[in-house]
Amino acid sequence: MLKSIPLFLGLAAASLSAMAQTPAAPARAAAPAANAAPASCPALLHQNFKRLQDEAPQDLCQYAGKVVLVVNTASYCGYTKQYEGLEKLNAKYAARGLVVLGFPSNDFKQESANAKEIADLCYNTYGVKFPMFASTVVSGPNANPLHASLAKLTGKEPKWNFTKYLIGRDGKVIEHFPSKVAPEDPALVSKIEAAL
Repeated sequence: MLKSIPLFLGLAAASLSAMAQTPAAPARAAAPAANAAPASCPALLHQNFKRLQDEAPQDLCQYAGKVVLVVNTASYCGYTKQYEGLEKLNAKYAARGLVVLGFPSNDFKQESANAKEIADLCYNTYGVKFPMFASTVVSGPNANPLHASLAKLTGKEPKWNFTKYLIGRDGKVIEHFPSKVAPEDPALVSKIEAAL
């Protein structure tokens, strides 16, 4: 009789162990839903650009599902002070899903050829924290693929620095805004808020 007690205790422990593991099965079954694939990337964002500060390649698909404001920038323009307003917009609405993307360009002969100088102006002078990319062509036959697509979709390519394109969460262009439309302009802000 005494010899059978350890055997009984061993069987009971094994049974309890098996029961303790049983609830884990549904959790494993639910795991795929928790690890669901991110929102599919719209064709417009299927682009790669180098980051301004270190030229690390960046896939714009990381912004899929967000409201995106694309802006071509320049360091020596009358509109350069818009950096400050763009950063305020980005900071105010980032938690709700907005991201401002800056694309320096010398298309209008007002940008430095030195990436370090551009970065210094953006980050140190204007406190820019939104993503900035390496200098690129934004207009004409050599425009980068993103800006070429934006121009085709809106019928309006950048005519000057700080042209803005607002893209919805679905990857479709909502509106084009010319340089003179400041980041705090109610026309732009209202479109951003509606898209969020």
